[in-house]
Amino acid sequence: MSKWDKLLAKILSLSNDLRFDELRKVLESYGYRMDAPRGGSSHYTFRKAGGYPITIPKHEPIKKVYVRMVKELIESEEKNDEND
Repeated sequence: MSKWDKLLAKILSLSNDLRFDELRKVLESYGYRMDAPRGGSSHYTFRKAGGYPITIPKHEPIKKVYVRMVKELIESEEKNDEND
């Protein structure tokens, strides 16, 4: 199993020990662009044309609610790829 597959499996299992950079890597691979926060905030927003923005705070470990959001995004992206 490759590192990428292990990372996706970690997200899909809603692991509690994910790092911000791991989620960023996955989101960017699906075409999301990261916008840096302004005014000292720790919340980063990921945007993609035609997609909903996702805001994730840069705290470690990442809370399960944010991992669940990325999991749902991965599942919807995979479903879209199957339909194309």
